[in-house]
Amino acid sequence: MFYSKRKRHNFFNLFLILIPWLSTLFIGKRYIKRYFGSSFVISIYEIISHIYGRKRKYWKFYDKPKSFIRDELPFDVGPYIPMSMWLLKYSYGNFKKYVFYNVLANGAFAFIFMPLLKRIKIIKLDRLNYFQFFIYIHYKAYLLYGVQYLIEKIKKG
Repeated sequence: MFYSKRKRHNFFNLFLILIPWLSTLFIGKRYIKRYFGSSFVISIYEIISHIYGRKRKYWKFYDKPKSFIRDELPFDVGPYIPMSMWLLKYSYGNFKKYVFYNVLANGAFAFIFMPLLKRIKIIKLDRLNYFQFFIYIHYKAYLLYGVQYLIEKIKKG
């Protein structure tokens, strides 16, 4: 059982990193260049946030031994930066559209993907419920938009 959990977790991490980054092949160089900076900055913030969440025991990974690099970091390195770039590509400049897309993406992650991860025994929420987790991930969307706004402002002038 220990081996199968580890194997499942490693496969999941590979999937979690590769699929989002492969999607950037379709985003376009111009958009990667434009939005990578803000996505990277927010990703660093997300890593710090995950370190805090890990310390506060907001979630638990099923696999042992516990490892930030194997557990939380793939979520930051994998979907976070590419998803941020995609969301900015399709909605930057229209704040209402941006918020709507982020509510959909973060809601799907918190209310659909997290229960699925619990079912397949990768991770479960511990000290947060799904709504609290949604707020925990969603507020960073506003920081991302603000960082992109500042980058655009600096580039213009």
